[in-house]
Amino acid sequence: MKDTKNVCEENTFNSIYKQYGEAIWRFIYYKCGDKAQAEDLVQDAFIKLWNNCAKVPFEKAKSYLYTITNNAFLNEVAHKKVVLKYQKSKNDSVNIQSPEYVLQEKQFQEKLENAIADLTEAQRTAFLLNRIEGKKYREIAEILNISVKAVEKRMSQALAALREKIENI
Repeated sequence: MKDTKNVCEENTFNSIYKQYGEAIWRFIYYKCGDKAQAEDLVQDAFIKLWNNCAKVPFEKAKSYLYTITNNAFLNEVAHKKVVLKYQKSKNDSVNIQSPEYVLQEKQFQEKLENAIADLTEAQRTAFLLNRIEGKKYREIAEILNISVKAVEKRMSQALAALREKIENI
């Protein structure tokens, strides 16, 4: 019979934290780009592991933590999308502009979203971290664990692809 460790034991739980805590933090920080948010998500995941320690076998603790952290991040992203959509609809109803301008703006937004979606994942990640999150190339290089030159190349390719897809920018 196999001698398995119990996650509910404090020493075992502490060893799981020491073994996987930093790696899970890096994983989620790469996705969200926010240190405080990454720390919160990892802390919540370990709290959930502790609360459900009797249900989680030691062998599954690592995958459980990664899954819980990733799902919590995706839930936050979905919530932010709902908030932004509500704000946009609220702003659109207050917006007093010509219908032509509103139509052109929507068409441009769709064109831009499609062009960004058509970028490779590497280009899109670098572009969004730089232009949306406001990260510097050095910070992006650290997040993605690549060189600054690689970030520069990805940004150059992304901007060239966007210029090609969207005329008159």
